[in-house]
Amino acid sequence: MSLVIDTDPIPLKADQDGVVRVAGTRVTLDTIVTAFQQGATPEEIAEQFPTVPLPDIYAVISFYLRHRAEVEAYLEEGRQQAEAIRRVHESCLDRQAVRDRLLARRAGQG
Repeated sequence: MSLVIDTDPIPLKADQDGVVRVAGTRVTLDTIVTAFQQGATPEEIAEQFPTVPLPDIYAVISFYLRHRAEVEAYLEEGRQQAEAIRRVHESCLDRQAVRDRLLARRAGQG
């Protein structure tokens, strides 16, 4: 009997917004890689995200390890975009006005 060595496709797909997800799930590449970087084993990640089959988690981690520079660049770009959005939202929010309204509401309840 001989072993047939076949290459399985990497279970990653980019959605219409460019977010890379594990194919067939809503779980992002960021989520799997971050959990792995924080020391979670593939089995622990599978427990946290039961919609992702364990072999897919191993495949995603393998992809990350083989393409670390590209994945890290993708993750950094996402962090920068999130930070830019946070700054825009914070600039639109008048914290003092929100605080004053909350304090007035509390005073009215007391």
